[in-house]
Amino acid sequence: MKLPTDPADNLAALIRCPSVTPAEGGALTALEAMLAPLGFAVERPVFSQDATADVENLYARRSAEGPHLMFAGHTDVVPVGDEKAWTHPPFAAEIANGVMYGRGAVDMKGGIACFVAALARHVEATGGPKGSVSLLITGDEEGPAVNGSVKLLEWATARGERWDACLLGEPTNPDRLGDMIKVGRRGSLSGAVTVLGRQGHVAYPHLADNPMRGLMTLLDALHGPPFDAGTERFQPTNLEVTSVDVGNTAANVIPARATAAFNVRFNDTWSAESLQAEIHNRLDAASRRRKYRKGRTEPVEFELSWRESPSHVFLTHDEKLVGTLSRSVEAVTGVRPALSTSGGTSDARFIKDYCPVVEFGLVGRTMHMVDERVALTDLEMLTEIYRRFIGNWFGEQ
Repeated sequence: MKLPTDPADNLAALIRCPSVTPAEGGALTALEAMLAPLGFAVERPVFSQDATADVENLYARRSAEGPHLMFAGHTDVVPVGDEKAWTHPPFAAEIANGVMYGRGAVDMKGGIACFVAALARHVEATGGPKGSVSLLITGDEEGPAVNGSVKLLEWATARGERWDACLLGEPTNPDRLGDMIKVGRRGSLSGAVTVLGRQGHVAYPHLADNPMRGLMTLLDALHGPPFDAGTERFQPTNLEVTSVDVGNTAANVIPARATAAFNVRFNDTWSAESLQAEIHNRLDAASRRRKYRKGRTEPVEFELSWRESPSHVFLTHDEKLVGTLSRSVEAVTGVRPALSTSGGTSDARFIKDYCPVVEFGLVGRTMHMVDERVALTDLEMLTEIYRRFIGNWFGEQ
């Protein structure tokens, strides 16, 4: 049986599956077909939760005596947007001038395609790694991430699975292959503050209490002073207001309430709990200020709420994992990759609780964009990086 050693062929098969979250779209079936000749035992559990779509996932293991390496990723993709704006159909995997086009090309069907090709080449050359390899692939990374990796990890652990390390194939490189390995992630905390005022006519402001004035006072306190100056491995903590809403369509009515939603990306100066306490203290102190509320003596009346399940900050210290991947990247690209904690969240935030995890994949410049695409030369280089990493991590090279 032919082994899936060509990353371009593997990627084309995956792109042609319209697996927009939460649809499986045939992508897991295509991946299972690639893994079959490599000796993987494949299971595809479906997870459910109230008010969310059912999601199919894949867990595959090739067992041998020795350490256990996990490769993690997702086959679900974001919607294509305006399909007419694409120069090549988003699910056709067309190649033009050495570049493959398609939704998921870099985020992150390309990473999966390369890892499968790398493992296939390793099996073809050596018979296989001196240990176990598993693939933990979700269909819910681009969605709410409720019925995906978090439940798949719990499911696998309950069945006795244990891992020594994980490579997550997200697109980590900003400009060229070899730029960056992600060795940690900032935490993410989302909340909303609502100011309660008193509705009235704009011509008679003394009879009302405009909640926007109080909200501006509170938002001032959230934006300054800075939460911190950053740490050795992390950027400074950053808070961004993401929406402001008063629910008011009338231009001559002072609204009764105003709500601002915000998100904080925080470093290892904070835990989610200590940051929540800091934000509440800032708002409580600011509620007694009168900068925008001349003549008011009572404090701003506000409510603070938090979204469930904040993402916690983490940093991977596993030298074998980080060092082996760094050396593999440099050997193929000639570039010493930066070890970074920048960017948004990923499923690494779940995996870190089970084993050390690092992230390395393709160049992410076109992810989520019209004409998402990847150079065929990058697919070959990433496959070679992964092949070297597999051999070196198992101590075979």
